[in-house]
Amino acid sequence: MNELVTGDAVVLGLRPARLPSRALAIAIDLAVLLTVFVLVSVGLAVATVTLDDAAVAAIAVATFLLVLVGGPVAVETLSHGRSLGKLACGLRVVRDDGGPIRFRHALVRGAMGVVEILGTFGVVGCIASLVSARGRRLGDVFAGTLVVRERVPAGRGRSVPPPPPWLVGRFTQLDLSGVPDGLWLAIRQYLTRMNQLDATVGGALAERLSSDLAVRTGVPVPQGVPAAAYLSAVVNERQARDVRRVAAAAGREAGRPPTAAAIPVSMPMHMPMSMPAPAPVPADGGGFGSLPTRARPDDGGRPLDAPADGNGAEGPAPTGFAPPA
Repeated sequence: MNELVTGDAVVLGLRPARLPSRALAIAIDLAVLLTVFVLVSVGLAVATVTLDDAAVAAIAVATFLLVLVGGPVAVETLSHGRSLGKLACGLRVVRDDGGPIRFRHALVRGAMGVVEILGTFGVVGCIASLVSARGRRLGDVFAGTLVVRERVPAGRGRSVPPPPPWLVGRFTQLDLSGVPDGLWLAIRQYLTRMNQLDATVGGALAERLSSDLAVRTGVPVPQGVPAAAYLSAVVNERQARDVRRVAAAAGREAGRPPTAAAIPVSMPMHMPMSMPAPAPVPADGGGFGSLPTRARPDDGGRPLDAPADGNGAEGPAPTGFAPPA
């Protein structure tokens, strides 16, 4: 398997597409394009029935160029290299360095496709793809592009190494919304393969990626933090946020907060949840009609409602209750 290597000696995790998958994608695209071309041609033939032969021929040539040449160019430019057939087969057109293609790449591929696919019924394209080490046809060679596989078998991906423990949770306040997907992909590819790079090249690439990430986040790289460790810590923070976001969404779907209808109507809202224990019954057998005795603090503990002396200076306090005879 030939992997892509950028100018910075970074091995990209992209696998070049081979002839069978590319042929299937082209067949799907051609079926769609020919269907659209036939429908448009029939509509124009009905609309131009009153025109002369020269005008009809000019319209036919323009329709051919717009549908069979301009259509693929527009689709690949707007979708960044993913036509309907490539989407179905899990393929994408990228530059030689792994970046997304632009209009000029799609234009060269479309113009050469008329010659090697439509003009020769795909014979030249098949031969060129079989001869090329990375399965490229002539349009890819002239445009500087490559068709790669986006969907790879499970289990072949490499995990990002964890950051140092002293950096975990340090970038929780970092704004990552302005970081594009292309930069995340480049950082992940570097982290998964940094042990395969030369120390000098790897260090320079880490410094460049960390600088680009700091520009996107608006916060400079902390002093004393190595570039590779900084990248690993920021990627770990992004993964942690994704996990928390998924967990929060799952929690909202699984349960709902209690509403007012779940509270019993008979329970007053101000009632305490626990009631105080009842007072113990006196040991002398007093019931609900008995009153607790009050002790005189300066008279040896004698009850206040007892006579102070034999003369009855103090009597029981009037309570308005007459005991039975």
